[in-house]
Amino acid sequence: MKKWNFTIKNNPKEISKKIESSLKSVNGLVFNMNHDKNKSITFKMRKRILYAWYLFYINSIVVNGKLSKTDIENETDIEISFNQHFLWKSVIFTDIIMGLGVLIAVILGETSSVYLYLIGILILAVGIILWIRIQKKYERNIQEYKTLISGILEL
Repeated sequence: MKKWNFTIKNNPKEISKKIESSLKSVNGLVFNMNHDKNKSITFKMRKRILYAWYLFYINSIVVNGKLSKTDIENETDIEISFNQHFLWKSVIFTDIIMGLGVLIAVILGETSSVYLYLIGILILAVGIILWIRIQKKYERNIQEYKTLISGILEL
């Protein structure tokens, strides 16, 4: 999870209206905004993933944001966090755990097949390579959202 914090000289309600009007009309984007009792405004957005293979092509970051009023009049603190989509986490961890499980079974002597040992190494290698590739994609996707938000808020 990465965080991005900054301050804007504007009212939180005006900023929320600006963000909401810009993002509500975007097709394929899930956007929710909540007004809390303690005068802070939270929002959450992500791209809609309809099929599992969309994970490879679509920006799969979940963005959580919070707009809160500061002590200075007409100023807003903005806290944004970027999280990896749950499906990516589950795919990577399942692959790595499955590869390690096969290797542990071979090492403990449950089976003594060389092919099973190679399959375990292959599954583990795919999980590690996938994790490395996803980390690079994660950084690119975060930069896309930062550019989008900066353009909306005119930073």
